This record gives sequence, structure tokens and C-alpha cells, in this order.
Amino acid sequence: MNNPSNPTSIIAPYIESFLQEKRTSGFDYRTEKLLLLRFDRYCNERKLRNAEITKDFLQDWCMKLDTECNSQLSKRISVVRRLLLHMVSLGVETYIPRNDVHRELVLPHIFTDKELKELFIAVDGYIPKSPSFVHRRMANEYRILFRMLYCCGLRNSECCGIPAECVDLESGTLMVLDSKGHKDRLVKMADDLTELCRRYWEYIGTWFGYSPKWFFPGKNPESHIPNTSVDMAFTRIWETTPSARQCNNKPTPHDLRFTFITDRINEWAKDGTDINAMMPYLQRYVGHKSLKEVYYYYHTSSGLYDVISKFDSLSAVVIPEVKA
Repeated sequence: MNNPSNPTSIIAPYIESFLQEKRTSGFDYRTEKLLLLRFDRYCNERKLRNAEITKDFLQDWCMKLDTECNSQLSKRISVVRRLLLHMVSLGVETYIPRNDVHRELVLPHIFTDKELKELFIAVDGYIPKSPSFVHRRMANEYRILFRMLYCCGLRNSECCGIPAECVDLESGTLMVLDSKGHKDRLVKMADDLTELCRRYWEYIGTWFGYSPKWFFPGKNPESHIPNTSVDMAFTRIWETTPSARQCNNKPTPHDLRFTFITDRINEWAKDGTDINAMMPYLQRYVGHKSLKEVYYYYHTSSGLYDVISKFDSLSAVVIPEVKA
């Protein structure tokens, strides 16, 4: 097979033990496994004869491809670097590459009210190219999933991978387990979103004839919908909106989370609410480990500037002066 699902090179046992170690520690590592399988093929193609990998051997692996951005190259190097550190811990003498790739600073896209309206109109009218029942069912999932991303400020992975038992449709509460930083948290939904989720779950139960394990089941109902499928669907849907033609950057599902945080702070500023007092609540709600992460979100958000400029009394709180 050209693309085996398991490693076959001389370092295959180390790749397997590394993956096992990470999964035992609670990491999913599905994306990382795909990169490690690429590295495994790289080793086979270059006829690696022993596990003692040299700097010269890694030279091509650490080169940026024409189809890659800096973050993708950094990810490739980082995953292999962790594998090689694992091998060193097992007594293998191997070179450990540095990851000095400069990551591109990509500012988030903060959706305007007009763009959000266009997006959700497009989501509700989305008709997949494939007429299959499965694709039609997943189109209905996107209508709820994208609203949950924006209305609750969830990460894409949190939303895609939420078990059905963690969605309390009586109280309108989500339980997000083992998220970034291995944190759990409760997320309260708005009443209208809760009602939409109730109707959606009735539809899913009728479609399957039973309640699946995942709130957003994938093509195979035993697995949840993949992050990558959501990313691709989001791009297809966004590109059908009128605003997409005037947009200079390419929004992602994660930008709905940025927009949620920005909109919440905007509303507090407009209402004269003490932002400092509210920030710890926002921090816990979106699952940030510190206030610094929340501040980063709106320091990179141009959507806040117009609002802040109208409330000079709050400007020192929202964007404090940097002293020399």
C-alpha cells in the first residue's frame, strides 16, 4: 500500500510506542499520527537503515514546501522533534532539530453583524453537492454547530467532540470535558439556542432511530464530526455570502469564537459595565487559563477600537498604557 495506516520503517516501533504513550496520557494525536506516517514514508524513501537519525538526514524534512505556510512547517518539525526526544529517552542517539520557524501572525476576522447575518442565512440554506441522506443530515448539523461556536464561544474541537451526555437540554448547559489545558467547564446556552438544540436532537433521534453517542455524529455515527470537515464546510458556506467577495482575509470557524469574545466586551463597554469585574467570568466561560489569554483576543481585535474610542473613561482599563 502506498499510504499504510501503520508505520513500516526502521523506526516504526518507536513511532508506535510514542503514540501509545501520548494516548495513554489522554492526548488524541490523530493529526499528529498522520504527520508521523508522512515521516515514516520519508524514512523509507531515503532508505533509513538505523534509528540513529542525523542532522543531514533531517535536512529535507525541515525544508518548507511550496504548498505550506510557516505554521504547517512548524507543526511538522515539532511532531518529529517530540518523537526524537522520545527515542532519546529510550537510549537512541539521534539528532534533535530546533524549531525556529517564525510563525505568521494572522489577525482574527471579527464578523460584523451584517456578515453574521449573511453567514447564518447561507448556513440555513446550505445544500450539499452530494444528495445522499448522510450529507443532508450533516448539513442540518452545521446549522446548530456554527451557532453553538458563536453563541457559546466554543473552540471548534470542543464543539465537534462533545458527547451527547454532556449536553443538558433541560437546563441548557454544556459540559466541556478535558479541553485545552485539560480543563473542564460548564457553559450555559441562551434559551433560543437551547430550543434549537432540542429540536435538532429530536431530528437526530428520528433520523437514527436511537440517540447516538456524539451530539454531532460524523458520517460514521460511532465517531464525532471531524474538525477538518467543519473547516471545509465553513469555507464552502462562507464563500457563497455577498461579504466574502469584499473580505481580504479568509475567516475560519475559530473566528466565531473571537467574535463572541469581542461582541461580549463591546456590549459591556456600551452598557457602561465594569469590564475588569466581568473579565474573570468571561475567562472561565471560554475556558482560558488566565486573563492574559482573554486580553490577547481583544488586543488583536480591530473590532473593539471603534467602541473603545467612544468610551474614553474605559480606555485605560481595556487597553492600559504601556510604561517605559
